[in-house]
Amino acid sequence: MPQTIAFTKGQGTGNDFVIVPDANGELDLSDAQVSALCDRRFGIGGDGILRVVRSAALSEGAATADAEWFMDYRNADGSAAEMCGNGIRVFVRYLVSAGLIALKGAAQVRIGTRAGVKTVTRADDGFEVDLGVWRPESDEVLVRAKGLPVARPAQGIDVGNPHVVVALSSIAELDGLDLTVLPVLDPVQPAGANVEFVVPADPLVQAGVGAIRMRVFERGVGETLSCGTGVAAAALAVRLWAGSAAPDRWSVDVPGGRLGVRVVRQDDGEHVLLSGPASLPFSGEITLA
Repeated sequence: MPQTIAFTKGQGTGNDFVIVPDANGELDLSDAQVSALCDRRFGIGGDGILRVVRSAALSEGAATADAEWFMDYRNADGSAAEMCGNGIRVFVRYLVSAGLIALKGAAQVRIGTRAGVKTVTRADDGFEVDLGVWRPESDEVLVRAKGLPVARPAQGIDVGNPHVVVALSSIAELDGLDLTVLPVLDPVQPAGANVEFVVPADPLVQAGVGAIRMRVFERGVGETLSCGTGVAAAALAVRLWAGSAAPDRWSVDVPGGRLGVRVVRQDDGEHVLLSGPASLPFSGEITLA
């Protein structure tokens, strides 16, 4: 029997999502339903789904006991993902707009995700999320992409979900990529990976802030205008390549806008934080097939 649900459309630097409120965990969306909702011609359109559910309503609620709300993020093809850096800022924007939380001044909110609990605060340009301790991967990966004449080496970066970052030589090379075609990873990554292509600015650092441009192919989606965790991974990879004198603050330009990244040292290691805008263009209702 058809079911009508409420939704809100959200976006952060062009990375867009269908937000579905389901506080009590009563909605069980199939992969096909997620794909239909995200379809840009026959559905609402989005790079993924953000289901807004209380942690206590989930079987995994015990793992997020200190976070009232859980971000159930799924890619546009219906597959579940560990984390989404743009999505979690949009998620918090929705919670605030819906009156489900208050987030004023320096207050924090903790959000459950499949990559653990993340802390979000307000920032000058929207919201900032602590993605947690990051980790470089040591295994060498080669990336083949349409528009590149030869395979390029990539740096693996784990920020709660897997990424491989490829350095390109020029903006022309970046613009010449055809990311309608899936990049090929060698060796194949068992869980897949998001693939970021980056070009450092010249000069790389100005006033203590590093700058890069990036495009991304997201697993389960394709090329998107932005990928928050991918932005963090790209900045971390360039910082790693630049060596010990590299800055801890980065500005990353993506097709959908600009995001900020900063690295802070805490007792458990280096945390990477992502900041940027989040908005809610419209809301409505839709009937599920």
